[in-house]
Amino acid sequence: NIGTLKGAVTNLEPEYEKNSKLFHSKKEVEDLYQNISKFALLNGLSIVNLKKSEPKAVNGSNQTSTENGSNQTSTENNSEQNSSSENNEGPQVLYYEIPVEYEIQGNFLSYLKFRMALSKSSKVINYDKEEIITLTETQGQILSKGTISIVGLPNEYQ
Repeated sequence: NIGTLKGAVTNLEPEYEKNSKLFHSKKEVEDLYQNISKFALLNGLSIVNLKKSEPKAVNGSNQTSTENGSNQTSTENNSEQNSSSENNEGPQVLYYEIPVEYEIQGNFLSYLKFRMALSKSSKVINYDKEEIITLTETQGQILSKGTISIVGLPNEYQ
């Protein structure tokens, strides 16, 4: 059995690597901070605020509603699933969503270049919310406030 299981693991590893390369490890989350700072600096932008929130577990039956901007809370979903689930361990976590709130100030064209550089990342980065405000005290300057979310594998964030 041990030999068979080792062979199965060896066969599954390339597929696991292929499917998990879009997710962020804990170290890569810190690299994301560095990349955001680097891209902002290269484009002449100032980071006013950059804050990572707690990871949120996403399981098979969680659905995020983006039509009206509201998300179902995982606490509500977990309590419903735990009461109806036959599995004593609860629902299986598929991945974790890690929200990152930011405020960036600078020229609008530079901000667009910043977003393009960030979008070229090989990892999944979702823009959940974004608000761009024109600053009246300095012409041509904007303040972008928003939230991006990245995804991480369950074994990294449990």
